[in-house]
Order: sequence, then C-alpha cells, then structure tokens
Amino acid sequence: MIRILALMVLPVSAVAQVAQGPANADFRPAFENQTRAPALPETRVEVTVFAQGLDSPWGIAPLGSGQFLVTERSGTLRLINEDGSISAPLTGLPEVAVEGQGGLLDVAVSPDFANDRTIFWTYAKTVRPGFVTAAARATLERDGSLRNATDIFVQDWPARNGRHFGSRIIPMADGTVWITTGDRGAGDSGTLVQDITTTHGKVIRLNADGTVPRNNPFVGNGGNDQVWSLGHRNMQGAAIGPDGSLWTIEHGPRGGDELNRPEAGLNYGWPAVSYGINYRGSDVGRGRSSGAGYEEPVYYWDPVIAPGGMMFYDGPYSEWQGDLLIGSLNPGALVRLKLEGGRVVGEERLLTDAGRIRDVEVLQDGSVLVLRDAGDVLRVTPR
Repeated sequence: MIRILALMVLPVSAVAQVAQGPANADFRPAFENQTRAPALPETRVEVTVFAQGLDSPWGIAPLGSGQFLVTERSGTLRLINEDGSISAPLTGLPEVAVEGQGGLLDVAVSPDFANDRTIFWTYAKTVRPGFVTAAARATLERDGSLRNATDIFVQDWPARNGRHFGSRIIPMADGTVWITTGDRGAGDSGTLVQDITTTHGKVIRLNADGTVPRNNPFVGNGGNDQVWSLGHRNMQGAAIGPDGSLWTIEHGPRGGDELNRPEAGLNYGWPAVSYGINYRGSDVGRGRSSGAGYEEPVYYWDPVIAPGGMMFYDGPYSEWQGDLLIGSLNPGALVRLKLEGGRVVGEERLLTDAGRIRDVEVLQDGSVLVLRDAGDVLRVTPR
C-alpha cells in the first residue's frame, strides 16, 4: 500500500533567513542576497512514495507515457513504470567503474526520443592508471535493451581516487549536449581545473555524436575544444532556465557551495578563490573569496547544502513558477530558490527530514519526483 506523509508548515516572516547554523568562513558576500537570502513563506506539500527498492539511485529521467529511467550507482540502469514498479536491469551498458563516489551517474533522454529512441548517461570509467568521468549514448530498444552504446566524452588525466566525478548531462534540441565534470578530488592544490587544456572541473559542450561545436569558446586558441567554462569544483547539478540558459550547482569544501550560470570561456574560480575553507580548517588557496578574472557565483551556501540534481519548476503551481528546486545531500532537504532578474531573492527548505536527496524531476501535472539515496522515489505535490 502507498504510504502517505503529510507535511504542513506554518508561514514565517519573509525577512527572516532559513535556519542553517553559523558560517565556516567570514567572507562578505559581493552583493545583496548572494547568500542567506530571505526565507520564503513556507509551502504546504503532500508527499507519497512513488517507487522503492532501488540501490543507491543517482539520476532519473522521464521517457513519456508515465515511465522513467533511473540509474543505480552500482552500475544498473532500470525502468520505473507508471505504477511505481521497477524493471529488471537493462542490458547493453558498457562496463562501469564503481569506485568511491563513482559509478553509473546521470541519465537523460533525447529531446526527440519519441522518434530517435536515444538516451544519454554519465559514468565512472576505468582508464589506466585510474578513473575518469565519461558520457555515452545508445538507442533504447522497446524490449529494454541498449543498442550501439558509444562514448561521446572521456575525461583526460585519470585519477586513482574515487572522488568528484561530477556529473550531469543535458541534451539540447539544437543537437548539442552539456556535460559537467569535477576536479577529481584534487583539492585546492590542484592545477588541472585552471588549465584550459584539460577537462577537469569544466562545463563541457559537445554535439550529440561527440564532435565539437565550432562556436565553443576555446576552439582554435590553445585551449581544449570541448570546454565551455572552467574553475568548477564538483558540479552534481545542472538545469536549463526558462530563458534557455545553462545553470550549474557545485560542491564547495567547508562552505562555498555555488550556484552559477556558466558563460562561454569564463572562469569560476576554483581553486584560486572560494567562499569556503578546507575541511581541515585552513584557507583555500590564498584565502580569497573573489579576484580579478574570476566570476562571482549567483548564490553560495555556508554551511553547505551538498547539492545534488536540480530543475526549474514549470508546473501549474503559480507560487513556484520559475523557481529552482535543488536536492540537498547534507543536511538533506529539497531547497527552493526564487529568482528575479537572474538573482536569488528568497530560499525555502522543504522535506528537511527526508535525508539525502540526489535528484529532482518536475512532472507535467506539477508534482515533483525526488530521488533519495535511501533507495526510493517520493512524489511531492505543492498544495
């Protein structure tokens, strides 16, 4: 029987801040509401369990007709049916390296899936002498098998650790694909993130077949042709805004989780600047939050929310229209940001007792699917 949880909270003053504890660093924001924006009037929601019994789920994507693809980090891709039942593992995936934070990660569906049956995913791949983030595509047959699985991106410079793989993938209607990568756990001493010839800590932009678009910012000028922007730490969330622009969210160290809107060729600072500090309490780099040549984040958190997947709300509930919904892994919540003119003007924390939320998917009926590390999928409906 479906378990129903009712969550009802009372409104709070819009001038108060979301309760989140003291900051780790003493940096001042560069502009108003860059952090700790006013708390939004809180929303009454209904929560039900849509599916359960998954093993460390990581990404979810709708196929249409009420079905969803879902990845399990342990290397399995499954279907969730309209009634919440879960399929056997789909066949045809390449070998996945399950190492630390790595495994089978995000999944996405071609904008023209009804005709081309193409799906995309990201995963940790073994490349001697270590592991990298990779992205692939295949045709999903109607019997549930994958045909012609092919890598379209393989990160350079393998690292032996199992940290900071990123990664989200978003196929676009113009035939391009966004891919986010992490710094592979290099920390603030890592140099590859600031190196425009590598793909560590970068937003990657490719054609759906893996070739490079001619208008990428570093084509022909000494950088890596695949790179769109640089200076990112570990981007585990990405979404397309109402105006068609790309937004990303990344893990900081102790403090300094960042929301960015990456633009072509720009540098977002890691590890030269950060609004956080190292886990051991020392400064990141030279202890600066800003610097010439580095872009300011649209928003940052200190203490962190440890962001997972995110999506802009475009459903019928008017109070959320255009808002950004973000999964939080630590302390765990569904975080809602209201934006005006490209800036955050308010924040809300929902499902604060739900544990680690890994991904978010907005449905056509206005409800929201929330993928939890605990192994289930919740349906959240604003009332």
